[in-house]
Amino acid sequence: MEVKMRFMRKMLRNYPLSVALFLVIWYLSFFTPPHTELDNVRFIDKWVHVLMYGGTCSVLWLEHVLRNGHKAIGAKAVALGWLAPVAMSGLIELLQAYCTGGRRSGDWLDLAANTCGVTLALAFGWAVARLRSKGRRGAR
Repeated sequence: MEVKMRFMRKMLRNYPLSVALFLVIWYLSFFTPPHTELDNVRFIDKWVHVLMYGGTCSVLWLEHVLRNGHKAIGAKAVALGWLAPVAMSGLIELLQAYCTGGRRSGDWLDLAANTCGVTLALAFGWAVARLRSKGRRGAR
């Protein structure tokens, strides 16, 4: 239990914006959105999923790169920064399908859109880390 608490404190201290945005995702995933004119736009919900996960994970990678300076993004960071949000997305879709009493439905295409957003954010984070690393080498 103590290990989990230390991990949670570390995440809050090192990635405060990311933690806040992931909490927003959890909230938005279980509230019933109002109907708007945008509901008539084809695949609008999928674009929202790509932007929501892509934006959140981009903030995660920015916080990671700024925190770790010129280091390259390692395998452990990729595992946590890519796999964890994708797994969270899958869990949310399953919870929507089986635990919301029909108010929300789980959708595998939502999971695919979320995965696209997370993957785009990883590419963004990798590019930022690479540019920052080159900038540091050139400054020496």
